[in-house]
Amino acid sequence: MVVALYFWRIPSHFIPVALWHMAFDRIALRKEKELSFSKLLGCGKGATFTPRDADVRRWGLLVCMDESVLESFDRSPIVMRWRRNALSEFRVVLDPISSYGKWSKKQPFVCTDEIATEAKKIVAITRARVCLRHYVHFLKAVPPVVQSLHSSPGLISAFGIGEAPIGLQGTFSLWESESSLHNFAFKTEAHKKAISEANRFSWFSEELFARLAVRDIRGSL
Repeated sequence: MVVALYFWRIPSHFIPVALWHMAFDRIALRKEKELSFSKLLGCGKGATFTPRDADVRRWGLLVCMDESVLESFDRSPIVMRWRRNALSEFRVVLDPISSYGKWSKKQPFVCTDEIATEAKKIVAITRARVCLRHYVHFLKAVPPVVQSLHSSPGLISAFGIGEAPIGLQGTFSLWESESSLHNFAFKTEAHKKAISEANRFSWFSEELFARLAVRDIRGSL
């Protein structure tokens, strides 16, 4: 199994059409029988990881599939429609290393222990369904984590992703190495405190944290 993650930067005049595709492309994705999991994603700018951070000129698509159909899906009508209207496209192909939790009541990533990660870039994907009664506490915890994230050695890029601007929060981050991701996740005080409080007060009704090794990158973020 491989994971393909696309991000498209679009012109302003395409925003209404992009919103239409976000609503109706999910129907077409459900008909793609070779996909074991798929999500259309809105994106944030990465400055605050809050709803005000929404970037209506960047949209994403995450798909899980057998690697034998990767290139045919890359030429599928869904991908081609976005590609034709995009100013730029970024695609990263990933091998799941570890994944904890669920996304829409599913475990989307089939992991393998056979991947050597020492010389590979790493992607971290998080996704959480935030309980509304804890949403204010969640927002208060975000700024110090964001500050420590963007000052972390080895970070290449990071921004928000999600299926909705409120309640369904996620992050995408690309790292130079597994050790750089590990140092941020387990050694920075702001992140450790946020994780501790989230677990203590049950901020999330559903959460997922996944690490994936980069197999191939095309385009630029």
